Amino acid sequence: MFNLDRWHEIFYSIKQNKLRTFLSGLTISLGLFIFILLSGIGNGLKNGFSLQFILDSPNLISYIPGITSRAYAGLQEYRTIILKNEDLDLINKNYSNQLKYKTSTSSSSENVFYKNESGNYSIIATYPEKKYIEKIIITSGRYLNNYDLQNESKFAVIGRLVQKDLFKNENPLGKYINIGNTNYKVIGVFNNKDGDNYERIIYIPIRTHQNQKSNTDIINQIDVVYNDNISPTKAIELGENIKTTLKTKLKISKEDNNGLIVRNKAENMEKPLAFFNVISFLVLFIGFGTIMAGIIGISNIMVFIVKERTKEIGVRKALGAHPWNIIGLILQESIFITLISGIFGALVGILVLNLIKDRYVEILIINPSVSWKLILYATLALVIFGAIAGFIPARNAAKIKPVEALKD
Repeated sequence: MFNLDRWHEIFYSIKQNKLRTFLSGLTISLGLFIFILLSGIGNGLKNGFSLQFILDSPNLISYIPGITSRAYAGLQEYRTIILKNEDLDLINKNYSNQLKYKTSTSSSSENVFYKNESGNYSIIATYPEKKYIEKIIITSGRYLNNYDLQNESKFAVIGRLVQKDLFKNENPLGKYINIGNTNYKVIGVFNNKDGDNYERIIYIPIRTHQNQKSNTDIINQIDVVYNDNISPTKAIELGENIKTTLKTKLKISKEDNNGLIVRNKAENMEKPLAFFNVISFLVLFIGFGTIMAGIIGISNIMVFIVKERTKEIGVRKALGAHPWNIIGLILQESIFITLISGIFGALVGILVLNLIKDRYVEILIINPSVSWKLILYATLALVIFGAIAGFIPARNAAKIKPVEALKD
């Protein structure tokens, strides 16, 4: 491989056959370029799809108490179901390894006062994890944390429009607002991209709220976010399992769909994800086809190269060259051309993807890119097949007797 004389011969051969080398290199570069471009666009579509559908609809399952429609276990129908803290604890105990976040909320509508200003806002008493479920963006201060929860702190995080209504141009951080005749210190302000209604909310620690309501442990809703590696099908199954567990505890019939209302975002994601997977498969299939076309192109050109050099091979054999030396020379040239052309095609592909970036957001192509691992594997595959493409005809030519080769 590092024989200087052999490298001189390889470069001399390339110099003497510029067009042939260019065509073989172009075939390889083009194949890898198209593969990287299509793979990058496929990833861009995936990113756009995620941003449009998945990120706006996180892996969320919500459980909301309702009114039973059937009598069950000796209990009458039309019972009002009540969720409590212990129900969230039950879910945490049985399903914690499958869940990323677990929260409950106790919400109400309250009149809120600050100096001479007042307004009616949604008060949501919850856990710190709610920040990640609702995609809350803190613009100043901070959100609730576990320390606030444990110490039953009278802290509040207010929406942008609450700040605008009550505080006008005044900085709200450190100020106190009155909620239900209790003063809460404002520790943060947030935005929410889902709209104005979501910015007229005030978040407070759930334990503080429950203690203010005569130590009640009643909650209005349980939200869980399942792990990212769980497929929509498995997420639907998980949602049903949690529902069964809660229904058993709350004594609700399995056939009763009104006693416990379940909203599982995975149910809305199955069909879109299946459609996207089909598109991804088609993109990869076409990309694989371009790699195969490149490999076939290498094979055809290497057959031609060896055929063209049959007389040269005969002369080398007549001068005492070992067949494996001849094979090694042609093989090394094939690998060298394939590697250089593959690297060039990969670099051009990456450059084009970088130029595209976010120019096609409107058609859901966002940040098209390809992992270095995939580029390495694709280039390696081309080099291996390029070596095979050069080896087979070179081996056949090396078997020809010198006399027959010289007559070719």
